[in-house]
Amino acid sequence: MQPLIDNARMFGQRPEEFARLAEGQSPDVLFITCSDSRVVPALITGARPGELFELRTAGNVVPPYALEHPTSEAATIEYAVEVLGIKDIVVCGHSHCGAVGAVVRGDDLAAVPAVRDWLAHAADQPKCEDPADPTVAEAVQNHALTQVLRLRSYPCIERRLSEGRLGLRAWYYEVHTGIVREHRADTDSFETL
Repeated sequence: MQPLIDNARMFGQRPEEFARLAEGQSPDVLFITCSDSRVVPALITGARPGELFELRTAGNVVPPYALEHPTSEAATIEYAVEVLGIKDIVVCGHSHCGAVGAVVRGDDLAAVPAVRDWLAHAADQPKCEDPADPTVAEAVQNHALTQVLRLRSYPCIERRLSEGRLGLRAWYYEVHTGIVREHRADTDSFETL
């Protein structure tokens, strides 16, 4: 913890670098990814403060849209699209994902009921030919695509897509190599950026 505290002390020593941030934010991208500490969106993308709007959830799960039962995730997505006017949404899954791995393996999550119930939002069990593979790459990639499809059911996203004012992307980040792959519709595969 001490290195984090030391960095936080030094961070505030450069106020001139942050003064413009008080004027507001205008990110172009909503980056939806897992809460996993090994996934650092700004590090992966090189984004500076104010350039990336982030939504982090266990397993980068996007819950179904339900106006009668609003969620923090739905509010964040709606705010990014309607208020900030983001132009792209990236759903970024990652290798070695504990959440997707638990779903694929059918792990007993009775000891963590909130996690178990949250992962029920993962919808169908992601396809995975080798559940013993620690990267769960195939399952994570399928899961990211499922979340992109789910985003299409959000009214604000459906409208922006029909107007041609929003792009949806599925990424896969390998924590063990640093490589990022994006799903390409023309080949229906994840290819290195």
